[in-house]
Amino acid sequence: MKKAFPVYDICSLADHQHNDLLISRFAPYLEKHQNLSLPHKHTFYHVVLFTEGGGKHSIDFKYFDVKPYQIYFMAPGQVHRWDFEGKVDGYIINFSAELFQSFLLRPDYLEGFAFFSGDVDDEVINLSIDTGKAVTELFKQLLTEADTPNRLNMDMVRALMLQLFIMVARESTDAETGNGPNYNYTLLQSFRKLVEKNFTSLRLPKDYAALLYITPNHLNALCNDMLGISAGELIRNRVVLEAKRLLINHDMNINEIAGKLNFADNSYFTKFFKKYTGLTPEDFRKNPVAQ
Repeated sequence: MKKAFPVYDICSLADHQHNDLLISRFAPYLEKHQNLSLPHKHTFYHVVLFTEGGGKHSIDFKYFDVKPYQIYFMAPGQVHRWDFEGKVDGYIINFSAELFQSFLLRPDYLEGFAFFSGDVDDEVINLSIDTGKAVTELFKQLLTEADTPNRLNMDMVRALMLQLFIMVARESTDAETGNGPNYNYTLLQSFRKLVEKNFTSLRLPKDYAALLYITPNHLNALCNDMLGISAGELIRNRVVLEAKRLLINHDMNINEIAGKLNFADNSYFTKFFKKYTGLTPEDFRKNPVAQ
């Protein structure tokens, strides 16, 4: 029997705490959820700070070496797995998208942080020792607040989490300056949101440029300047990523995946996937870990 691709919500990973939040030391969390070493998805935001350990972890098929004071962020829907070596510890926060929506006047506030954009290259940050120590202290305060029965403790948890996000954003070399994201950053995020929503049906930069009320040349220049790739490549990368995510779900055959991604037939999908990955869908499915 084919095994369904696991997708976890917060309730499936915790037997207590708030339905929208799980905060824990990482070692006991890892011990309890050893099955998470296999590829899986989350329906929630996922943040981990490593304080000790080695090995690797992957986000959307990109692998990173585990290091002390490394922090990573994941948005809902990304594929994740661990391959640790030796003792690993740190802190973890799982939280729903709804946790902050009623707390802030800007429900899209989190989207202003590059590490919550869904772009893997922005999501793994190696902190300096000083910032790592400060972030560790924030995690300790979060654990205390999460375990304290008080009607205001959830607001304190939210405030501490925002402090943590801002501290890490300041550490990042890509952090925005000034009072908020500039026009180009906001425009790029709007493009990414549109791609996320429409990548199976809209494949051409001109389609997105029209939705953004700019020219295709403007959109391409924006992507090249800020990401180093064209708008067309960003769209194709998102299609390839979704294909990889679907291919490790063995409940779907290649024809079904091609149809879900709106390819005319299996042959066209296979040519597209091999052109941009160097592998056929069947070869990738046999050994996705090596990619």
